Amino acid sequence: MELSPPLLPGAKVVCSKTVSESDVYLFAGITGDLAPNHVDEAFMKKSAFGRRIAHGALIVGYMSRASSLIIERAPPSPEGYSAVSAGYDKVRFLKPVFIGDTITITYEVERLELARHRTIAKVEVTNERGELVAVADHILQWVKA
Repeated sequence: MELSPPLLPGAKVVCSKTVSESDVYLFAGITGDLAPNHVDEAFMKKSAFGRRIAHGALIVGYMSRASSLIIERAPPSPEGYSAVSAGYDKVRFLKPVFIGDTITITYEVERLELARHRTIAKVEVTNERGELVAVADHILQWVKA
C-alpha cells in the first residue's frame, strides 16, 4: 500500500519557550556539557557575548518539541503509519540564545518523499527581537505501526 502522510506541505506549527537558567543547568547536568560559556557567568562577562549562552543541542531539543506538536495535531494516517524523527540536517546556529531569551520555533512541512515514506520540514528559531537564531531541516520517517 502506498503511503499518504497526514502531513502535507504547508502544515505548520509555531511554539515559544523562554530559555531559563534551570533549562540550561539541567541540560548541562544531563549531558555533562559544563562548558563555561553555558554555566560560568563571570567567565562569560569577559567574553564577546557578555553573558551565558544556551547549548545549541538544547535549542535542537526545542525544535523536537515543535515536531512532536505537529505529529500530535496531524490526523491519523489511514494506512496506519506513525511518525518518528529520522534526524536533523543543515542545523545552523546563527546567533547566540541567551538565558532569559524567549524563542519561537516555526516548523513547516516543505515536501513529501513518498517513495521513502518521509516528510521534510523547515525549522526556524527566532528570538523575541525577531532575529533568526537557528535553522534546520527535519526529517520525519513514517513507519507502519
